[in-house]
Amino acid sequence: MMGAPRWIAGVDGCPAGWIAVMAPENDLSRPQVRIVPALADLMTAEPRLDVLAVDMPMGLPELTRPGGRGPESAVRPLLGERQSSVFSIPSRRAVYAQEYRQACAEALETSEPPRKVSKQAFYLFPKIRELDALLLAGEEARLFEVHPEVAFWRLNGEAAMRLPKKIKGRVNPDGMAERRDVLRRFGLPGNFLEQPAPRGAAADDFLDASVNLLIAGRILRGEARPFPVEPGRDARGLRMAIWA
Repeated sequence: MMGAPRWIAGVDGCPAGWIAVMAPENDLSRPQVRIVPALADLMTAEPRLDVLAVDMPMGLPELTRPGGRGPESAVRPLLGERQSSVFSIPSRRAVYAQEYRQACAEALETSEPPRKVSKQAFYLFPKIRELDALLLAGEEARLFEVHPEVAFWRLNGEAAMRLPKKIKGRVNPDGMAERRDVLRRFGLPGNFLEQPAPRGAAADDFLDASVNLLIAGRILRGEARPFPVEPGRDARGLRMAIWA
């Protein structure tokens, strides 16, 4: 008698909270998409998720240097013109600052050479803290850091996407079509990928969660590789690696 299928999810942050694309590991023909306000909602979801591949940093440095953490330094050279999508993560002290000026002050004190944080990065900090809390509570076995452009690189024969997803802040239809083609090749249904993003998420959030789902499958089957090959640990003992 066969056991119950193992479920996987690709997860990305979105304006409404988090978007998850979920499916049984052995059947991508009918994926589900879900919006949740809190990442913890996915940890208790039914059916139980065995692997969640999340586009958000896991493991925070105490001190930042040029190039960022080991994961950022390892994947950036793979992505060619897409490498600007890989952000360097500031220190734990900066991430836990509640106000932008405080975050900049903390970042200046914990970076060599001293560097402030961008507003774009600051707006991600609440989600990074949310994920960090789950990891520190013992959920690291199911949570894995991924990066959508690294995921597409892996699935596209280790070649970066030619076209950007966005141009000057607006969705680039050709770049989105290029990515949908890759996702279809790996078994996600075209009608699923062509549907509008659910309310509370942007079109690129939806595609990013979809490619993260495919990497979740690779992780579950033992096919994914970490970047760097030998992941480091932060001062709290949390693994620092991007998986693809």
